Amino acid sequence: MLQEMIEEGLADLTISADEFSQLLIRLLDYGVLCRDESQIEGQFYDRYLQCSELVEDYLSLIKVRIQHDRRFCFVRIFPPGASVPGMADDDHSAYNSGFRQRPSQQEVALILVLRVEYEKALRDGQVDDKGCVVLALESLAIAHKNLLKRPLPDHAGERRALFKRLRQLRLIRYNSEQELDLAESWISIHPSVTSFVDDEVLARLYPPDPPPLDSAVAAEEGDDVL
Repeated sequence: MLQEMIEEGLADLTISADEFSQLLIRLLDYGVLCRDESQIEGQFYDRYLQCSELVEDYLSLIKVRIQHDRRFCFVRIFPPGASVPGMADDDHSAYNSGFRQRPSQQEVALILVLRVEYEKALRDGQVDDKGCVVLALESLAIAHKNLLKRPLPDHAGERRALFKRLRQLRLIRYNSEQELDLAESWISIHPSVTSFVDDEVLARLYPPDPPPLDSAVAAEEGDDVL
């Protein structure tokens, strides 16, 4: 029945069954589509826009959840039972883990730092029109040491593998792996990093700025008057 429904839906679109299959395979393989990442990925993203309801119907059968950020043009899928920032959890889900490869401890650590740095730039208004934040590798290394009390991997190969994995997750961008060895190089943090670290975790890592001293004093004086 589902196959017939999809075939009927595709008949009204300019998408063949093979193209629909390619889209699903790409999405399930990478876990994310980001329009600005490359020309090929942009084509897959535009194809998704054409048949998003069919993709959602297909993946809903295996309880895969989809997060679509239309503002910054990216789609990310989450395995059954995963908690998705900005989406209500299924209290009756029977899943405890999913098919997607989980980030390593090093990857999780770096993602946390990237999320904190993204939030800082967001508060300072240092975000471009695509929602990205540019950060110097030297600044990232310092932030990693200050926040987690340990440095980035010293070995160049290990460091490159770490950044490559986060680029595959469409969390960061950089021009070439060779630049990762230079402290003066830059990376771009993609807004999709917010889908990896929810607000509760962020608040523990990077609490909101306290109110100005004058405001706090005024509030206390007001309490005394009342």
